[in-house]
Amino acid sequence: MYMVSIDRDKCDGCGACVDACPAGILGMADDGKADVVGEAYDCMGCETCVATCPNEAYTVSEV
Repeated sequence: MYMVSIDRDKCDGCGACVDACPAGILGMADDGKADVVGEAYDCMGCETCVATCPNEAYTVSEV
């Protein structure tokens, strides 16, 4: 099982991660930054968000 987390201080709101996430658990929050809108534990561990984010805002960890 994997869990995704976002360092929102690093996120610039480009939205690339939202479009790229195959699990569909990422979205944009009201403040214009990425956020986990689904269950963080639904993360597939593919690290597409990590590879897509230009600001290195994502961490995927095995739990």
